[in-house]
Amino acid sequence: MPAYTVREWEKLAYGEAKGQITVHHADRLAGLAARSAFAGRGGSGVLEHGRNALRARGVVGILASGDASLEILPKIDVAPGETPDHENAAIRKRLVHMLAVALDLKIDLGVITDLAWQRETLLEILIRIFCDKLTETLRKGMPRRYVGHEEDLPTLRGQLDVNRQFTRHAVNPSRLACRFDLLSEDMPLNRIMKAAVAHLFRLSRRSANQKRLRELAFVYAEIADVPVSALRWDEVVIDRTNRSWRELFAMARLFLHDRYQTTTGGTGEGTAMLFEMNALFEEYVGRLIARALAGTGYTVSLQGGRLFCLSAQDSERRLFQTKPDILIRRGGTVSHVIDTKWKRISSRIDDPKQGVSQADVYQMMAYAQLYHAPRLTLLYPLHPALGTEDVVHARHRITGHATILETASIDVANCEKILDRIRRLIIGDEVIVEATG
Repeated sequence: MPAYTVREWEKLAYGEAKGQITVHHADRLAGLAARSAFAGRGGSGVLEHGRNALRARGVVGILASGDASLEILPKIDVAPGETPDHENAAIRKRLVHMLAVALDLKIDLGVITDLAWQRETLLEILIRIFCDKLTETLRKGMPRRYVGHEEDLPTLRGQLDVNRQFTRHAVNPSRLACRFDLLSEDMPLNRIMKAAVAHLFRLSRRSANQKRLRELAFVYAEIADVPVSALRWDEVVIDRTNRSWRELFAMARLFLHDRYQTTTGGTGEGTAMLFEMNALFEEYVGRLIARALAGTGYTVSLQGGRLFCLSAQDSERRLFQTKPDILIRRGGTVSHVIDTKWKRISSRIDDPKQGVSQADVYQMMAYAQLYHAPRLTLLYPLHPALGTEDVVHARHRITGHATILETASIDVANCEKILDRIRRLIIGDEVIVEATG
């Protein structure tokens, strides 16, 4: 099956040559993208189906339809590689790292060889990681729980169901209507795992992954088949008795039912696993900041606040609710509001405003009014034109207020000492010494 790769906001030209996509495959994949949940969102969608090329938008992931697949990778500025395959491998690794942080997963990226990062798509890499984790966890045993069971037996087991006994066996006392609990593996968590295995088997095109998935399907042969739409996610409770399944449960959500992605199925339509980079970047940065500030006396809230801009004059009705990406508090008071933006800003040499939109500034001014935070930050991904280090690029005072509004960036292509770098960016050296000393 032809597997094409393009980076967000870049084009994939039509044609038969290497690095191009046939018109037939482009039509099918664009049609699938148009039916996804991201189609037309914010006027952007997933793909721009142009006359001469497909152009990716701000959504990344995998589209698979018929005999072709398209991998859309984020525009992350990794170190230049010998070939585009080397650069794509580094981007895949960074994207998987971002997903791991956002979903609170422990993924050892080092167990996957450099050659695999180059040759396999994002989807096949995630399937491989899932298979490895599921196989390892199943070696310790499949989770089980007691479920109620009713059966007519010659001897009493558990409790006698009096109503059923005297309605069904009134004339046949040799059978006893018993009600008892059985330790069963046929439970919601295992049904979700089976559904994930079956779903991934239909998606995978790599023979090694297909072999692993067939073996796992055999292990789950006695578990009931339940459609994805009927899975009981709310009945799964992860506690100390089954905490080894927490990450697998999160990965199953990623494949089947996660807020970052959408799955479109149907005969002849294909499947899409897509991630909106704005949402992923927000969650990634928010979780890193929460980790970086742990133990410093600050508390971090993601999508918190939710104060309203307006209140009706003649009623209690309120309008225009705000949802700042990240609120940082100290002593119960909001000290810092951060909004993440997955887009490139220009250097101050090229543009004093750095390409920051007027709407974003107005939004931050509303936060200043409602949350009374002395510091506001618009946080963007770093790119080479801005330098090589995470930095605050510009600070401005909001007219008539003491509040500072700043623009800053973080290097998502570099995970070395990232928590220290974020701590230094957000609260500076002095608090680092206080927190670690």
